[in-house]
Amino acid sequence: MTINVKTVKPTWQSRMKLWLILGIILALGVCALPNLYQNKTVLNINTTSAAKALPSLNELSTLLVRNDFAIEQISVNDVATIELSEQTRSANAQTLLLETYENQLQVKIVEVATAPIWLQRLGLAPIKLGLDLNGGVLFVLKVDIEKALEKRMENIALEANALRIKEKLRGVNIERRSNTAVNLVAKSNALESLTQLTTSLKTLFPQLQATEQVFGNDIRVTLSLDEAGQAEFSKQTMTQALTTLRSRIAELGITEAVTQRQGANYIRIELPGVQDPAAAKRIIGATAQLSFHALKEVGGKIVDGEYGKVSIDPLAIFSGADIDSAQAGRDEYGKPQVQLQLSSQGGDKMMRFSRANVGKPMATLYSEYQQDHRGEIQQTHNVISVATISQALGQRFSITNMSSWQKAQDLALLLRAGSLEAPLTIVTERTIGPSLGAQNIQSGFKALALGLSLTLAFMLLWYRKLGVIACIALVANIVCLIGLMSLIPGIVLTLPGIAGLVLTIGMAVDTNVIIFERIKEELKQGSSMMAALLRGYKQAQTSIIDANLTTMITALVLMAIGYGPIKGFAITLSLGILTSMFCGVIVSAQLSHWFYAPRKAKGAQHG
Repeated sequence: MTINVKTVKPTWQSRMKLWLILGIILALGVCALPNLYQNKTVLNINTTSAAKALPSLNELSTLLVRNDFAIEQISVNDVATIELSEQTRSANAQTLLLETYENQLQVKIVEVATAPIWLQRLGLAPIKLGLDLNGGVLFVLKVDIEKALEKRMENIALEANALRIKEKLRGVNIERRSNTAVNLVAKSNALESLTQLTTSLKTLFPQLQATEQVFGNDIRVTLSLDEAGQAEFSKQTMTQALTTLRSRIAELGITEAVTQRQGANYIRIELPGVQDPAAAKRIIGATAQLSFHALKEVGGKIVDGEYGKVSIDPLAIFSGADIDSAQAGRDEYGKPQVQLQLSSQGGDKMMRFSRANVGKPMATLYSEYQQDHRGEIQQTHNVISVATISQALGQRFSITNMSSWQKAQDLALLLRAGSLEAPLTIVTERTIGPSLGAQNIQSGFKALALGLSLTLAFMLLWYRKLGVIACIALVANIVCLIGLMSLIPGIVLTLPGIAGLVLTIGMAVDTNVIIFERIKEELKQGSSMMAALLRGYKQAQTSIIDANLTTMITALVLMAIGYGPIKGFAITLSLGILTSMFCGVIVSAQLSHWFYAPRKAKGAQHG
């Protein structure tokens, strides 16, 4: 009796499927490669003035070695670059250099990629590490919405007073009896002026609602925000605070930061890799605002400053919102200054005011919120500059006579990033050292390696040849997951994220176990190996999809409402579900077909 087993020729569809699978794994493998080359931290040193020369490399190295800093590498090009043997001490070295050279140097801590150039040219980078792995600082800030609303109503009252004077509306008084409302009061014979002022204010501030009350011969119009208006104001304030804080963090050069809303009026900021928490706190927690005012001797607002008591017009000519860019520099006498570039709208305001006030002084007002001795938030004001307008000014001008270079740099950074309308209070501040982060990485990846090893060993012992398929698919799954996490921007690996990687290994193997057990059942019923493979993969798919879908729903919920480590775990888990389904079903099915399909026609003679 002769039994012929025919060679199964692959169709062009199966070839295309095979090449597509190999292409996906290869592409994600390339994306995962940069994780073999972790970034290093270096100090970039430059002078604050182009006229001054950098200290010599010998001078810099001697200073650092004398203070027990071991130098790995030092070089100079346009700037001096120093890499320390202990990169976790970079912030201490930065402080030493700034104090020694008394702010004559700019010293920045930057991360430098170590991956091959061809990987960098592809735009690929290692997975960003979270706070618990890389060390850094955690801030939770409270946004004072009530104070912001009070300030908004104060500005509306000032605008109302300016309109009343400009339009010569007599008989109307402006009162502030509440922090959330402005009252316009007039006698009945000034009703027309009251109506005109109310209409003008509602045109400028459409979100205001007007409530009219009559008390004898007095008519009072109360301007306030209704419930929907207050909710919208709260939303806008939080959005503005988030945008400004993200801009400030970007100005500090921190690319892995996580800034997100937490609850109704809290903001959570994670700054992985930050080694100088004092500098981050000084910039992030600052609520500085800059505005420019005319001096007003009668009816002005008295403000203390470096020039003594100054009486200014409470209504600003323009504010920090009209500033497009700001750079710290030095004037012809070498004193620190801030050079401003106004927006077109701000430039128009400045042009109109300066043209009408040539020869008159203009004050620069610096305002910020601070806690008093009772813990209450109060706004303080300081006149940092009084200058005479010598000519009509446009979009470019400078704030001179800054007291220090550091203050000029900080002010320029805050103006570039934007001011905050609402005061911020740091309610939580936690610093995680880089050494603890390194220990977390070591512990996390030991757990990952142990889990992977035990799983591979079990699959090989229990399923033999099918176990080899599962092991190859599992390794492909890890490569695909790491590559996918490296490819998607904004993903940060945390310690719970590593736990998600370990869990993904179990889920990926679980997929293979369901399939392999179904294959074994088919073999027991007398099916051939190829038939058992086809039925096993086909019939197990429904169970696999249902199980992974329910887990994916949980992961998406955690991702939507979770913060920090919880969100990191949810992201890793959800991506792991996608890669485990791809590798556990599609890749392992292709491998099974390749392992068990006949390679050539065989004939067996039985007499």
